[in-house]
Amino acid sequence: MTTTPTHGAGTPAERSTLVDRSLPFRLPWAEARGRVARLGPALDEILGRHAYPAAVSAVLAETVTLAAMVAHSLKTDGVFTVQIRGDGPVSLMVADATASGALRGYAQFDADAVAALDTAVAGVRHQGAPSMPRLFGRAYLALTLDPGQGMERYQGIVELDGERLADAVHAYFRMSEQIESAVRFAVTPPEGDRGWRAGGLLLQRMPAEGGTATAAEDAEDGWHRAVVLASSVRDQELTDPDLPLETLLLRLYHEDGAIAYEALPLGFACRCSPERVEGLIRSLPGDDLAELTVDGQVDVVCEFCGTSYVYDDADIARLRANDDHRH
Repeated sequence: MTTTPTHGAGTPAERSTLVDRSLPFRLPWAEARGRVARLGPALDEILGRHAYPAAVSAVLAETVTLAAMVAHSLKTDGVFTVQIRGDGPVSLMVADATASGALRGYAQFDADAVAALDTAVAGVRHQGAPSMPRLFGRAYLALTLDPGQGMERYQGIVELDGERLADAVHAYFRMSEQIESAVRFAVTPPEGDRGWRAGGLLLQRMPAEGGTATAAEDAEDGWHRAVVLASSVRDQELTDPDLPLETLLLRLYHEDGAIAYEALPLGFACRCSPERVEGLIRSLPGDDLAELTVDGQVDVVCEFCGTSYVYDDADIARLRANDDHRH
């Protein structure tokens, strides 16, 4: 078996800078919690592995940013996955993040159909990218939470509604989780010596714990104020690699205060491995395996990182023999 590895090098913590971080915070006066994230080299590495059109890369950047923000709440070995599947020019988009900050993502699309979209993508930002319906057609958004440690996996699915990913995410939390939320994304394409950058802010209202009518009214006012202030953040602030996330929070909530917690370093890392691929080969019926064989070899390429796993007839016979021996 031969392998062409293209995995990310090092752990997210080893690559930590002012970017590639997710910062959780709490707003006690608004009974709200949130996360703000910024991606730079990690995002550029993910997108740089694929020759995606700018419009596809821009939406995948937002999708990866969403995964990074939500995964921060997972246990040690948990994984959070965002999946968009539709019948439009882009048929599939997937991004996932582990609790330790390992990110990856990919997209499947019709290149000709995406190229035919009437859009100016030279300066891709929120107003420059095609709408979600134009990219994905009739589609759904699925968010999957795998807590790990043998705990039950949870998945929520909603129709992809709205013009932007932020609209769909807002609808998801409102319908599937009954959580009031506000979310912002910003994406900056490569420019000069800087690669792709993205930022995001997710704000969620915490469940009320009872109290007086006055306290409930104050909490309602606080939540609305928190949302208004969150909406005031500029795209440039979300993606600026020289602006610490802590400073960004201070700018937004300096009057009322925000409690920031420990930031999570983020980085590209793929979880594919020879063991996983070999398990897949062993599970395939002989006829299916024969269809994948070309010139006496089976070449399995990871969609996320591009690593190529090549098995010849001798490799496959060995795997089959080992599988028969175990049974």
